[in-house]
Amino acid sequence: MKQILGVIFILLSWNLSVFGQTKDSKPNVIIFFTDDQGYQDVGCFGSPLIKTPNLDKMAEDGIKFTDFYAASSVCSPSRAALLTGCYPPRVGVPKVFWPNLPGGLSNQELTIADMLKTKNYAAACIGKWHLGDEAQYLPTMQGFDTYYGIPFSNDMSVNPKSKVSKNIVFREGMTLDSLREKKWRGRKVPLMKQDEVIEYPVDQSTITQRYTSEAVDFIKKNKDNPFFLYVAHTMPHVPLYASENFKGKSARGMYGDAVEELDWSMGEILKTLESLGIDENTLVIFTSDNGPWNLENEQGGSALPLRGFKNETLEGGMRVPMIAQWKGKIKPGSISNEVASTIDFLPTIAYLTDAQLSEKPIDGKNIWHLLSGTKKGKSPHRKKGFYYYKESTLEAVRQGDWKLRIIDGEVALYNLKNDISESNNVADANPKLVKKLRKMMTDFDMDLKQYMH
Repeated sequence: MKQILGVIFILLSWNLSVFGQTKDSKPNVIIFFTDDQGYQDVGCFGSPLIKTPNLDKMAEDGIKFTDFYAASSVCSPSRAALLTGCYPPRVGVPKVFWPNLPGGLSNQELTIADMLKTKNYAAACIGKWHLGDEAQYLPTMQGFDTYYGIPFSNDMSVNPKSKVSKNIVFREGMTLDSLREKKWRGRKVPLMKQDEVIEYPVDQSTITQRYTSEAVDFIKKNKDNPFFLYVAHTMPHVPLYASENFKGKSARGMYGDAVEELDWSMGEILKTLESLGIDENTLVIFTSDNGPWNLENEQGGSALPLRGFKNETLEGGMRVPMIAQWKGKIKPGSISNEVASTIDFLPTIAYLTDAQLSEKPIDGKNIWHLLSGTKKGKSPHRKKGFYYYKESTLEAVRQGDWKLRIIDGEVALYNLKNDISESNNVADANPKLVKKLRKMMTDFDMDLKQYMH
């Protein structure tokens, strides 16, 4: 009997140590963030036509979240929330930033990169930034050692005041004089390295490949040191592009081509981690910044079975696919139906790295217990709610399975467990619940606006 108990104890101890009861003091962290990719646009989330074998394998090796949210339904606010752990209005980023206009994420905010610098992490931002294109707002002023990417959405233009590299490559007949003109040239965007434009306009057909190459090089360079890699892909935001290896290959048209190349990109990153033997010390997260555009001709993605699109606080605008993998720490094949969000990344990473949080209030919570499956715990947002902002207006709250949404005085209550498509408004049948959730919204919004950074 003692021998049997001894074996059981050993097995339990191994299970606890392997699947998250212990933590490494300096794990690597990779966040792979796509642009406007819909909830359904991954094979393991139900896409009927888009093939994503690498993301599907990542879910098999890790965990898939079915009720995961971006903190905004548009670009800049969503990115500010991910990096700071706060709802966008709290850090002064309620709207989308535009080239050559003032504004950006204050470099006085603590980003994930800032936080990890105190733990001697190398930090790289690759891809879309969209948190201000003036020098004071660029990634290298926000905790990142290196930056390579397009500083905003790929359908925008260029800041004529941009710093330009001596070795800049001009394409499509552009010159330094034309770059300096104030004329708006939609969809002609710059490629930057550090704080300089190195190509204008950038060849977007190769951008996913180039981001991937930069990411792989960064991982190889820092394989013996702790690192944070933020890969914020430009695709599948419109205009859509894919390299010759993927163009015309997907059954879902150009949108599918772009997403399938993103899947290849993730595969290259995961393959690199494995080949270097550091996949067991690296947390890898995949998700999207918001839901898909409502576009025709297969230019936009799909949020089915959710209702709504980008720029809306319906589920389709903010609920996004999320997959996480950490070999030996996250149990393979896990699925979480608990509410979690990009605002939870910063405090979770702080916990895993023993890094210090800001003294300023944040909204995110540590969700390591959900990622690791070490407890049958509930979402840390279950009691106090998860909130849906559109710009500076609070439009909805979710508590447990219930979601209250109020637009221009119109009240809608949905049970998301039974009605994922938000098609059955049951507000009239639940007046007490409506009153309770409305008060939660009022109280939270007042608190947030009292303690904005």
